[in-house]
Amino acid sequence: MKARQTKQPNEQDRRLLALWAADCAEHVLPYFEEKYPNDERPRKAIEAARAWTRGEIRVGEARTAALAAHAAAREADDDAARAAARAAGHAAATAHVAGHARGAASYAVKASAASAATRESDWQHRRLPQHLRPLAFPAREP
Repeated sequence: MKARQTKQPNEQDRRLLALWAADCAEHVLPYFEEKYPNDERPRKAIEAARAWTRGEIRVGEARTAALAAHAAAREADDDAARAAARAAGHAAATAHVAGHARGAASYAVKASAASAATRESDWQHRRLPQHLRPLAFPAREP
């Protein structure tokens, strides 16, 4: 079976993907913050993703924030919290590689599943502009 190839997003679309990834991560961030209220690394990663889209920080700064959120995930002992921190890390990493937006969405679903929330991926799908959906949901699109 041959994998479907998708075109690389332009700069504007990469920024839209990063904003969407930040929205996905922020949507499940409470799962992390409820367990670890004094750890701001995932929140800062989401903020970094948004700051990058506004041109306020460079890719390297967003990447540093992503790595910090992933470190928070490794330290978490709660499945939902860990997945939420990973979602935040992938949101910030979208500044570096657009494909990380899928990681943010996927980990947000895992965070929701671990917390018994339902239909997270449908919320994400509706939230993303239609022309970007094949990039984030290649198996779902015709």
